[in-house]
Amino acid sequence: MHIRWLQRPADYHETWEAMKSFTAARDADTADEIWLVEHPPVFTLGQAGKPEHVLAPHDVPVVKSDRGGQVTYHGPGQVVAYVLLDLKRAGYFVKEYVNRVEQAVIDLLAELGLPDAQRKPGAPGVYVNWPRASAPAAGASELAKISALGIKVHRGCTYHGVALNVAMDLAPFSWINPCGYAGLRTVDLASCGCAISLEEAGERLARRLERALVALPQSGVLPSPAPAAVE
Repeated sequence: MHIRWLQRPADYHETWEAMKSFTAARDADTADEIWLVEHPPVFTLGQAGKPEHVLAPHDVPVVKSDRGGQVTYHGPGQVVAYVLLDLKRAGYFVKEYVNRVEQAVIDLLAELGLPDAQRKPGAPGVYVNWPRASAPAAGASELAKISALGIKVHRGCTYHGVALNVAMDLAPFSWINPCGYAGLRTVDLASCGCAISLEEAGERLARRLERALVALPQSGVLPSPAPAAVE
């Protein structure tokens, strides 16, 4: 799997168009890739995105995207890994793909000292307990989102990917209902006490994804080519 950084900052719309072009042009022999990017401030709405979830955009542009889900924010201090994967060749379905991407993030966060990173039923992405505590009292903490997932599948190949909040200005998340959930708290690695550069976080995330997305041996199982996306 080829891993590369795009020029920073990477315009969201230009990156999206590049992903679509790559996916449209690839064939059965095209190598899978992971693109690491840092975007300038932008809100993106998924295919089912409701404009009312953008509460106060201020001067941040809002882009209607073809990924799934509702609204999220990208900006400086967040690394996004766009995964361009041939699911047919990998041999597993979209649900398994999402599980593997989330697990890659969970494993990375455990490696970085956040062993409580977890999934939240019905709300794709990765969450941590907030406020941070080694053993929070019952009812004293909530799950806060640290990583958002949004995908698109076209002709059995994925694009879009997963965002990890590293060290951001988190205020723009309060200007939306993140992923369509009013009041959802959003945090980053810095606020969780993890000091790491964006570059190192991106490289380590990409390597975790590379290991997690390895193809099934001789499975012969072909995922549905129908468009699919989550957030």
